[in-house]
Amino acid sequence: MLRIRLRRVGAKKQPSYRVVVADSKSARDGSFVDYLGHYNPRTEPSTVEIDEDKALKWLRQGAQPSEAVERILKRLGTLDRVKET
Repeated sequence: MLRIRLRRVGAKKQPSYRVVVADSKSARDGSFVDYLGHYNPRTEPSTVEIDEDKALKWLRQGAQPSEAVERILKRLGTLDRVKET
């Protein structure tokens, strides 16, 4: 099963994250299928840049978002667009 989840990047104690589509069995920072964008919680306000077209494509194909990514997608309104179609 494919999941849309966060992949940690950045220096020690300075995390930032890439939003990726990966196999649910791969490691957190392991291989991934597609890169959707990035998320930086250290800025004020948090920086979120996600390619919405790619995210919608993967959600329609059955990829399941993790809890953190689901909150991000709800805030951006992407999950509402998936439910409309």
